[in-house]
Amino acid sequence: MAFLSIPNAAIAGISACVPKQEEFCSDFPLFSEEESLNFSKTTGVISRRVASPEMCSSDLCLHAADKLLSDMQWDREEIDCLVFVTQTPDYHLPATSPLLQKRLGLSENCLALDISLGCSGFVYGLGVITSLLSHGNIRKGLLLAGDTISKTCSKNDKTTYPLFGDAGSATALEFQGGGRDFLFNLKTDGSGSNVIKIEDGGFRNPTNYDSLKEIKIDEGISRNKLQLILEGMDVFTFGISKAPASIKELSEHFELNLESVDDFIFHQANKFMNEKIRKKLNLPVEKVPYSIERFGNTSCATIPLTMVTEMRDKLENNRLSHIACGFGVGLSWGSVYFETNKIVVSDLVEI
Repeated sequence: MAFLSIPNAAIAGISACVPKQEEFCSDFPLFSEEESLNFSKTTGVISRRVASPEMCSSDLCLHAADKLLSDMQWDREEIDCLVFVTQTPDYHLPATSPLLQKRLGLSENCLALDISLGCSGFVYGLGVITSLLSHGNIRKGLLLAGDTISKTCSKNDKTTYPLFGDAGSATALEFQGGGRDFLFNLKTDGSGSNVIKIEDGGFRNPTNYDSLKEIKIDEGISRNKLQLILEGMDVFTFGISKAPASIKELSEHFELNLESVDDFIFHQANKFMNEKIRKKLNLPVEKVPYSIERFGNTSCATIPLTMVTEMRDKLENNRLSHIACGFGVGLSWGSVYFETNKIVVSDLVEI
């Protein structure tokens, strides 16, 4: 099993950025009033932020990082690594992280790499960047996680378009001895890859004339092969089984007392699903924050966005223990235990 204990790393600060444009589920044209109410009741989504056509996930992460670096007064020349997590990059190639290194004014000595993961991406990204920091050769790093996932959804698909929003985030980490290790439980099951998928547009199925043809799947569900497929019931079954099991395995392997953990930050997939997970773990409501009502499902950005918008006062003023759990496309999922100590939390950036 992929249990990891990574020492000598700490989160120093966190920020998030969202588009100014807000869309409400009640205005979605394919919903009747009753359908809109039922959708919001089930998913928890009332509104979400949607990127303009020219806005990329890298732009959202750039603004989040600029704000955080300014607030922390970090010297950009001292940042030794940049990890960018997204499934909506600027280009097929080059990778987006070198472009962000340049745009942020970081040194040529900065290691930069992309990770192509969605809902589990922030947790996996933490695993990568803390591993880089733990040896002490790299002293400061940025984990940028963001997606403009709304761009992958058909506006004629009521199962995806009203659910997904766009956001970017920046998490600053540094080498620091003596603190509690980051503790990970990371897993994968590629047999479920068809559950959340875009069929065409890659090198396995290149874009062709048929890729652009809209296909009616059901009433209120039409999309082409360049747009997102979400098999809702399969995702629900996956989420309510794998997420709580992942957290239980993490706690058992590392002998963690879940009752002593201050908060549990779940990927904001769907409130009904997440409440099932919370109840399976017997967690109190006050320990499980939600941002999905205002921002929807923002893929790899949901966990840091929730920390910035729902937990700022706690994070800035207390030493805290956390368990975060991400689960989704891949299928890929993971949990991480980590601690923070009065970290910098920037104001939410809107562009």
